[in-house]
Amino acid sequence: MIRIKICGITRIDDALQACACGADALGLVFYEKSPRCVTREQARAIVAALPPFVTTVGLFVNERPEIVREIVDFCGLDVIQLHGDEGPDACLFPPHRVLKALRVKGEESLAGIGDYAVSALLLDAWHPDSYGGTGKLGDWELAARLAVERSVILAGGLNPENVGEAIRRVRPYGVDVSSGVESAPGCKDPARVAAFIRNARAAL
Repeated sequence: MIRIKICGITRIDDALQACACGADALGLVFYEKSPRCVTREQARAIVAALPPFVTTVGLFVNERPEIVREIVDFCGLDVIQLHGDEGPDACLFPPHRVLKALRVKGEESLAGIGDYAVSALLLDAWHPDSYGGTGKLGDWELAARLAVERSVILAGGLNPENVGEAIRRVRPYGVDVSSGVESAPGCKDPARVAAFIRNARAAL
């Protein structure tokens, strides 16, 4: 069964609507340069409003480990997503589960991935000036090959129109969407969120 993460949540209403549509996980961004960045107080309020059995993921970019732990504990987050240039040694936050995002430019982007002792690898599209949320399409062929060996979460340019084909071609553990279901950065479009989740569930 495919797992679905709606990332870049900034509002309680958006979070609750995504949950009502069947999202498995919600992503909260703690990267100041992102238009989807939330404060730890905003994130804590969102997490507190959620129904049970929804996984909350905190997204960090090249953040100091002590700050990551402070925010995770303060907000009550379940999973840490490292979306910057963190190496394998920087991805260890026991007892928390960690997702490591890789911006895939080609085969060279996957060099040394065997050294990452993480729960899953999130494959995002390469962009020279951004760490995600660009809407650029990822490399599905490369992702499909890696998904045979590792738990892969597919991201990068996904939307309600292409998520079904992406899942059928890659067969990932899960899919992650942010800009593809928005009316504006950080503002989720309820109809697009519902369509994304519906189409992802129907893909297999």
